[in-house]
Amino acid sequence: MESAASLSLLSIDESRVVVGATFNLRGAIAAAVQVRNDMHWQHQEIAEAAVGVLAHEPADAAAWQLPSGWAERFGLCAIDIALLTTALAAELHPTVHLLTGLLAGDAGPGRPTVALALELAGISPTAPAARARLHSLAPLLRLRLIALDGADALHSRRIRVPCRVASQAIGDDLPPASLLPLLVSLPSIPLGSVELVASALEEGQPLIWIQGPAGSAGASMALAACQMLDAAALVADLHRHPSLLERPEMGENGMLQRSTSQAESLQQSLAELVMESCLTGSILIIHGLELLSGSLSMLAATPLPVIAVSAERWNPLWGIDLPVCVHAPTLSVADRENLWSPVLDGGGISRDISALRLSPENIGIVSRHARLMRRLAARAHPLEVEIRTSARQLGRGPSNQFADAGSVRMSDLVLPERIAAEVQRLLDWARYRDEVLAQGPLQGKGGKGGGICALFSGGPGTGKTLAAHAVADTLGMDLIQVDLSGVVSKYIGETEKNLEKVFTEAESLNAVLFFDEADSLFGTRSSVKDSNDRYANQEVAYLLQRMEQFDGITVLATNLRGNLDPAFARRLHFIIAFPDPDVPTRQRLWQHHIESIGRLDQKDPITVDSLAGALEIAGGDIRNIVLSAAYAATAEGEGVGMRHLVAAVLREYTKLGRRPPGGPWQSGSVHHSKA
Repeated sequence: MESAASLSLLSIDESRVVVGATFNLRGAIAAAVQVRNDMHWQHQEIAEAAVGVLAHEPADAAAWQLPSGWAERFGLCAIDIALLTTALAAELHPTVHLLTGLLAGDAGPGRPTVALALELAGISPTAPAARARLHSLAPLLRLRLIALDGADALHSRRIRVPCRVASQAIGDDLPPASLLPLLVSLPSIPLGSVELVASALEEGQPLIWIQGPAGSAGASMALAACQMLDAAALVADLHRHPSLLERPEMGENGMLQRSTSQAESLQQSLAELVMESCLTGSILIIHGLELLSGSLSMLAATPLPVIAVSAERWNPLWGIDLPVCVHAPTLSVADRENLWSPVLDGGGISRDISALRLSPENIGIVSRHARLMRRLAARAHPLEVEIRTSARQLGRGPSNQFADAGSVRMSDLVLPERIAAEVQRLLDWARYRDEVLAQGPLQGKGGKGGGICALFSGGPGTGKTLAAHAVADTLGMDLIQVDLSGVVSKYIGETEKNLEKVFTEAESLNAVLFFDEADSLFGTRSSVKDSNDRYANQEVAYLLQRMEQFDGITVLATNLRGNLDPAFARRLHFIIAFPDPDVPTRQRLWQHHIESIGRLDQKDPITVDSLAGALEIAGGDIRNIVLSAAYAATAEGEGVGMRHLVAAVLREYTKLGRRPPGGPWQSGSVHHSKA
């Protein structure tokens, strides 16, 4: 048995990291028992028996030493090693648990007190260095390797090792259940600035900030950088945190704010993630760190680097040193095709699928969900149909702002050929923009984003809103239809705040942003005659700037194109005028809507030619007439006939405040023949 003198560690002045330092806990316990036995200790017999049991334990048992590399990784000094080894042994070994309880003054098993642990280390509890190693900023407590239970004097508090630390010490790599919802699996893709990220990791930079829009491959690039260095990585996403299901509150500054409980829960998860990465020796790659912008100080001295992947740029006001900042690359169409190819069994990949701006992680999520839904529904149609549906569900997220109009296809648009070609050109821009942007920064120069802005102008019912839905649906995206009544405010500065929330939400989701009746918000700037004019002009100026920075697809619709500010013209990539339909277009509109009726009256055939030739109305009005006729015929238990359409025409004209065409239309009797 070792003497008590041989158990002391390095001098207190040398309490720095000690490479390869060990602590002879068994000898220290035996010496402490002997000291108490010399004072006629009441637990002498049971303690000596327990020491005898320990003497037969293998010297390399997990209870007697820290896992390899912990001291260097966590920056532990000799005192830290002694304290952590003692606490771990009490947690892992029943006999040590009994002895630490008895030596601490208990009648049976118990965790060691701070005084006992320091005694076993050969250090006085009153030594300044001893208290310094138990400071909240010292490694043991800062990294949550131990916890101190109790509110009494420091020396009487109990040292406890969290369950996860104890499990990892004996080789259990399974993370705690609370972290499982946050962990993600994704492929590594060596894109963009992967060499820069790898160099920063190699130099030991504590924080690397990768910023990019939704659908970028920042996390996959970070994972590739870790693999270049043969370093393990732990990938997590704070946006998956269960507490975020709770709606954020509106603060006094007009911005959404997390509740105190949400913030605390996120902080706890971040601390657990940092601990998990340190315990497993993994570099932490984490999405959503901007959610804890006020708590980033805990990353200032992490043992291993942290790579943050965020849609937000680094903010210097977040309170820690400027990190290495890298722009996240956007997946090219070829990259996405490579990721989609295994999903589609190597078959051909349509442009609509490869153009979906999904991150590598989300491609995996969408593909698994699409396969599941097709299997459950036993559908025979191509998997691509389910992929588009799953992508829309994923992009929608928790938002309630989406305009759900069902599936609207391009074939549902009945437009003049020239207008239909312009809408198709808009779709081509959306499908091929990643390839164009990859060729050079032409579109993004001068601080402009890589988004697409379009203006749909035309009278009511000419198909502007339906076209916006068709664009979104064709691209596998949802449509966020902005409620202008909830955006425009009479209070100074409120409109800008509301617009910022709209754009921020659209940027975080795979959606088309649609402003209907946009002239009420995007109106022509006026000369400044009073303060109201000045603030109104500021709103327009803000909107112009924000639209240019937006990386998504924006569609504006207006009935009065002349009311729009001319400054918008050069910021718009498309200006598509939807004209009132001519006779051939009206014929196709009537035919399209009538074909949607399930039951027609063959004894009263509908003459499309007479309807299209006599009624100069828009497509929306034609739809309303056919719908009204279908309701009337159904109420009568009959199929839709020409008589129902004539009556519906008169009702629609009355509703619109217009005089119906002359002749038989006014009397409700129209001569017709079979079309």
